[in-house]
Amino acid sequence: MMSDRLTQTWQWQSAEGLPYLTCSLLQAWPHGFFTQPFYPKTPEDLSKIFHPQADSYRVKQVHGNRVLSPGEIIEETTEEGFPPADGIIANLEKQAIWVASADCTPVLIGDEVTGNIAAIHAGWRGTAKRIVPEAIARLQAWGSALENLRIAMGPAISGDVYQVSKEVAGEVGESLFEKEKIDSLEGILKPLEKISNPPILSDPEPGKVRLDVRRINQLQLEQLGIKAEQISIAPYCTYQSPSHFFSYRRTQEKKVQWSGIMI
Repeated sequence: MMSDRLTQTWQWQSAEGLPYLTCSLLQAWPHGFFTQPFYPKTPEDLSKIFHPQADSYRVKQVHGNRVLSPGEIIEETTEEGFPPADGIIANLEKQAIWVASADCTPVLIGDEVTGNIAAIHAGWRGTAKRIVPEAIARLQAWGSALENLRIAMGPAISGDVYQVSKEVAGEVGESLFEKEKIDSLEGILKPLEKISNPPILSDPEPGKVRLDVRRINQLQLEQLGIKAEQISIAPYCTYQSPSHFFSYRRTQEKKVQWSGIMI
């Protein structure tokens, strides 16, 4: 059941007669978490919904923690394609930045004071490599202060249904611990199973658990000192919402929905 707060924070919008999601934390910026009916429109197409003269930027997503600016993307783009990265930061007007996802977490960030923005693709591998804190560090280098950031995590596969091996869960969970304090795989998983709103849930299959990647990202942000009210997580699961979202785990199809934000 969706809480009243989430109902108020996340809104369905319409463009070209098709639905997409926005988050009130990011109301100062044109943005959207677009749904599968927009497929196969490109970020260049979708940017025109924000502004007819928007410049669109994207990267070749590789499940890492590399974050690029539009200038760096232009510099590294070749005939072979876009540069490898999973995060984009921007600070100039009419720059629209985009990430694609099917079950991974799309994260959009805006700074209410500087106007700086970020778009991040945070799958389990990127989350294990702390890509969201990495992007925030780059925003800080551009003058952003943590207390001014507003962060929206879009639809992604939920912890209720995302079955992974204990080893994968441990690799992601390790991102929340100081390395010298980790003594075993269970030493990572057990504490995370016991916290409020746990990111690790039990699974009936031996050697498996359920993993809430968005919750891990939220905990990484809170460790940075970002307050809960600066963060909102969309109350939608890609796996459980087939009419709205593609899910690779559900269909094994390589189709994606785009999420973007523009200054």
